[in-house]
Amino acid sequence: MFERIAELAIRRSRLVLIVAAVVVVLMGALGAGAFGKLLGGGFDDPASPSSRARDVIDEKFGGETSLVLLVRAPKGRIDAPAAEERGRALVADLKKEQDLDHVVSFWDTNSPDLRSKDGREAIVLAHVKGHDAEQQENAKAVIDDYAGTYEDTLTVKAGGSTGVSYEMGPQTTEDLVLAETIAVPLILLLLLVVFGTVVSALLPLVIALIAIVGVFAQLYLVGSVTDVSIFAINLTTALGLGLGVDYALLMISRFREQLASGASVEDAVRKTMSTAGRTVAFSAATVAAALAALMVFPQYFLRSFGYSGVGVVLIAALATLFVMPALLKVLGHRVNSGRMPWVKPGRAAPSGSSVWGRLARTVMRRPALTALPVLAVLLLAASPLLGITFGTADERVLPEGAESRRVSAALRDNFNGNDAAPLHVVIDKPVAKAPLASYAAELSGLEGVARVETSAGVFTDGQAKATGPGNAALGRPAAQQLNVVSTLTPKSDAAKDLVEDVRTAAPPSGTDPLVGGGDAELVDSNDSIGGRLPLAIGLIAVTTFVLLFLFTGSVVQPLRALVLNLISLGATLGVMTWIFQDGNLSGLLGFTAQPMETSMTVLMFCVAFGLSMDYEVFVTSRIKELHELGEDNESAVANGLGHTGRIVSAAAVLLAVSFFAFGTAKISFLQLFGLGSGLAILIDAIAVRGVLVPAAMRLLGRSAWYAPGPLRTFHNRFGLSESGPTPAPAPELVAVNPPEKNSAGV
Repeated sequence: MFERIAELAIRRSRLVLIVAAVVVVLMGALGAGAFGKLLGGGFDDPASPSSRARDVIDEKFGGETSLVLLVRAPKGRIDAPAAEERGRALVADLKKEQDLDHVVSFWDTNSPDLRSKDGREAIVLAHVKGHDAEQQENAKAVIDDYAGTYEDTLTVKAGGSTGVSYEMGPQTTEDLVLAETIAVPLILLLLLVVFGTVVSALLPLVIALIAIVGVFAQLYLVGSVTDVSIFAINLTTALGLGLGVDYALLMISRFREQLASGASVEDAVRKTMSTAGRTVAFSAATVAAALAALMVFPQYFLRSFGYSGVGVVLIAALATLFVMPALLKVLGHRVNSGRMPWVKPGRAAPSGSSVWGRLARTVMRRPALTALPVLAVLLLAASPLLGITFGTADERVLPEGAESRRVSAALRDNFNGNDAAPLHVVIDKPVAKAPLASYAAELSGLEGVARVETSAGVFTDGQAKATGPGNAALGRPAAQQLNVVSTLTPKSDAAKDLVEDVRTAAPPSGTDPLVGGGDAELVDSNDSIGGRLPLAIGLIAVTTFVLLFLFTGSVVQPLRALVLNLISLGATLGVMTWIFQDGNLSGLLGFTAQPMETSMTVLMFCVAFGLSMDYEVFVTSRIKELHELGEDNESAVANGLGHTGRIVSAAAVLLAVSFFAFGTAKISFLQLFGLGSGLAILIDAIAVRGVLVPAAMRLLGRSAWYAPGPLRTFHNRFGLSESGPTPAPAPELVAVNPPEKNSAGV
């Protein structure tokens, strides 16, 4: 297949480039509408009890409160005549809005719980109509119209879930633009350093551009048929930029290496496709397999990264395999044009790195002594995982100055209980008033509960409040809703314990209540992801093992790769826990310490694992190639790292830059993802590929290439490596005696 692609590029290079240009234009036209198809949220399991509770509330009670307006009187009390008149007018206007439902305010109810303790603030609660994208648009229109200052009488600020989404969408776009503005010039500068010529440095950006444009087109198409998270934009653009550069770097380096050896342009293209092209294809398969595991999770936040992540990997690989050889054929020796001043004439083409080869030989002389300190450092870095806790995204992921975050803080600090984030207990059956009151009284006596609001009255400390008449809107002939308002910090351990206490409380006879609300969603999300995580990890391990076996013909190499990858990923997650959960570097990076966001942690694990296997394929392919040519194990490892070390280290730095650029983001879990992914790439490229791989290969010796007889036979027939299907090796994969080496060690 790769030979046929090479012949197509050689014979029809200009036609391939014309078709590619047309496809890019069409993808750009589609991708222009991508942002309009993407959604916020997606962190919940649709089948969880909290999601089912939300569905019942939407169906029978008009929906949960999703918009909170914090109204403040700059001068005096909120119930002063002027403020009250303006407040009532505001609420009257809100009730006329077709996009809002169930508008409840202090001025309607005179409830002291909807007025701040100092009397200067009040809240208006409302449900924004619509589903996902429609709800976001409706909320934006309402907030744009009503947030602000009214004649020096009142100020209105927006919060709640739709208020957070209102600010998160534009912030995501701003973070993306800033990250790419930083990453692209840095990557170009690094490419100039790596290649030493202008033309060869620009070629990887062509592939990256195709990948990024393809990402936007893909997100538009996928977003038209299913829910896709708006944060998929950030991941896939960083991944498209990084992988596009990585794959092109490998292809260009091999092509220039062939030209430098005296091969013709056509033969250089053929050899590049049969070696580096094959490596790109297998590398893309390993990364795609890791990202495809995200599709097993029910949360569309994670599933959308699976869809878009697999797509961007395939787009980057296809662009590299079809467009790059055509570009190389057209350019020929001009790929070395535009030599930089620091490159000596005749030295533009990169060669193997003696530094990496010497490092490998040094490690293999005393593998245990060299590897143990590196392992100790990585295990120390992983140690914060012993205290890791998990949470879900809320307003705290936004900057401290974000309006919706300030509203949430005011609700927690200035009001009696957080009315914007109660637990919703839904009974989807008729319930008589007496058992309903008894159940509500029991719930109101739980630790941390400020009050329980029902259609039968308001309950606190285990009994009905004399001043609480009840809310008729919470009762229906065939259903009842109870709002459990707590004084606990949302998403805290105590708040999660309260969810379990409410769920285990004895309900009215014959009923099975559903418990929803933000804290219940956190508990259910963690349970859902935890339940599917073993399946996802199992799929990643199995597909990675199979692909690496097909690539190497060994059952030991895949196991070695999996173990080393888990060690490097453990170190990465440990460092991220130390930073983002424990709060170290929070002042420098400008985030608020909180539990590790569950979905983003899983996403980072899958992405980092896939990218680690990317470099595993880069290195192992060259080692395997040299081993098949007759070199012994140690020589193949040293010379293989000597040839690929420079490429892998350069590719790692370039890919890490595209992720590290998100360290400038204002949304904290984007910082977590960017810094974590970038760190994982560097740890893998330097510590694992540079030290642990040669140490492991030396300790394994000839057994590194072992496979049982039936599997050897299978691989001889179906396996693929840089040189294609391999001939049958000697029994137990013992290397044949290598030919005498020349002065270069080959």
